[in-house]
Amino acid sequence: MAVRKDMAMVAAMMVLALLALASTASAAAAPCNAGLLAACASPVMTGSKPSAACCSNLRAQQGCFCQFAKNPIYGRYIQSPYTRQTVATCGIALPHC
Repeated sequence: MAVRKDMAMVAAMMVLALLALASTASAAAAPCNAGLLAACASPVMTGSKPSAACCSNLRAQQGCFCQFAKNPIYGRYIQSPYTRQTVATCGIALPHC
């Protein structure tokens, strides 16, 4: 059970990273914080509907997606079908890094 929660956290962080990278965020963008992706753990791991908090956090981290995608810990989660589904449900485009 603890391993599944850890994996969900990592997956959520990867989603956040991809979203952040998709955007060419302005200098005023929020700093990259993969921890904000924790709100997206369930949708990324199970394909469930993302919460408003998940979508909001993904939007806030859009400028960090490519950075997260290049991280060996988070990168593999970015390619997940559930990650792509979560991002699309939130109305966010994934970047091409």
